[in-house]
Amino acid sequence: MRNKVAIVIPNLNGAALLAESLESLARQTAKHDVYVVDNASTDGSQELIRTKFPDVALIQLTENRGFAGGVNPGIQAALDNGAQYVALFNNDAVADPMWLECLLRAMDAHPEAGIVTGKFLRWEGKQFDSTGDFYSIWGFSFPRGRDTADTGQFDKPEEIFGATGGASLYRCEMLKKIGLFDEGFFAYFEDVDISFRAQLAGWKVRYEPKATARHHLGSTSSKMGDFTRYHTIKNFFLLYAKNMPTRLYWKYLPRFTFAALLIIGASIRRGQFRPLFKATGYLLATVAPTARKRRQVQKMRRVSTGYIDSILYKSMPPTQKTFFALRRRLASMRGRA
Repeated sequence: MRNKVAIVIPNLNGAALLAESLESLARQTAKHDVYVVDNASTDGSQELIRTKFPDVALIQLTENRGFAGGVNPGIQAALDNGAQYVALFNNDAVADPMWLECLLRAMDAHPEAGIVTGKFLRWEGKQFDSTGDFYSIWGFSFPRGRDTADTGQFDKPEEIFGATGGASLYRCEMLKKIGLFDEGFFAYFEDVDISFRAQLAGWKVRYEPKATARHHLGSTSSKMGDFTRYHTIKNFFLLYAKNMPTRLYWKYLPRFTFAALLIIGASIRRGQFRPLFKATGYLLATVAPTARKRRQVQKMRRVSTGYIDSILYKSMPPTQKTFFALRRRLASMRGRA
């Protein structure tokens, strides 16, 4: 495999949708190689790739290493084979034929960009899954535009905070400098983490609306019960602890603490004690490794604290319905008083 672009797909028991995803990549107008990293699937995914997609490089893992651990072997293989760019793509998504070409054009036009993402739509093509990621001063990250209708409001190319790992292009020069995905995240927010690290190191993240793809949202993780809750709690803390510059860390710590209490309270109300205790145990056991990662990340910082502050989302994310319900309740109580 010798193309300058490689596409890496992590897969876990995704045979039902994987073929359609690979077929959409085969129709791309830009030349590329494809690597599928299989997280020890048991549904025939590996046989599907071998028999129907012989040109796809299959990397077989002996255990499920999550999203981060599932893309890193493919990225490393692409780097070893001299790729200049690596695109990540979900096994439950399909790409417009010019998806990759549009990402490449945006990347080539902006040498300061380390990551370019596109317009990621829900499967029906009418609502957004993501047009990039925000990271808020409360510690919450969230996809821009999710669940809203596409009425042209995100049709302008621009710089954004972060990119979805489901359908984005990464510059290999950047990856060699800042490192690959943090496998401690396993799944969820690892794409926000690498975008945050890229921003700290002086790389930009761009949004290119002409690069479109469609996604079956949550077709894998939605089947996993407490899995999602455990990793979102754990990674909520890791993301802030690793990446927030020291001055901003202390400046926004009261808001972060309040948000953490909201998350804990929601877990208790839902009876999700197991993932809450498991996440707490993980965080306590990894204090020292997380502190080392923080030192490494902050050592690579090449931009000012003011710049990072300027690209953070300053309000509570609209996805935090518990917060807004609580605020309405308090306002109602004050009104009655």
